[in-house]
Amino acid sequence: MARKGHKILVIDDDPEITDIIKSFLTNAGYDVLVENSSVIGIEKAKSFRPDLVLLDIMMPVMDGYEVCSSIKKDISLCTVPILFLTGKEAGEDAGMSFKAGADLFIKKPFSCERLLQMVKMVLISVAK
Repeated sequence: MARKGHKILVIDDDPEITDIIKSFLTNAGYDVLVENSSVIGIEKAKSFRPDLVLLDIMMPVMDGYEVCSSIKKDISLCTVPILFLTGKEAGEDAGMSFKAGADLFIKKPFSCERLLQMVKMVLISVAK
């Protein structure tokens, strides 16, 4: 079960995906905030102070790599783990994800159960 108080920010330009993820992770006991704008997502990260960010790569205005780099450059957010959720192929894109500061890379489509396993794993690995 999720530790009470774990906050997750989901940034993806597809509202259908963010709604599914929010519903599933909320039911698993997490406090979930979603944002469909990459630019506003950065601001929400600053105000929400998440324990984990789930981030899409392919988004308009700023892609996930830029959002990830922005979050990691913020002194108050630099230790927040970022898990990329993307339809892009592994390989070079996974390498670019890690270079931007991401902690994990999960390919879409994924099962909600698999996502929950990854979320738990990341949150346990950064537990204080």
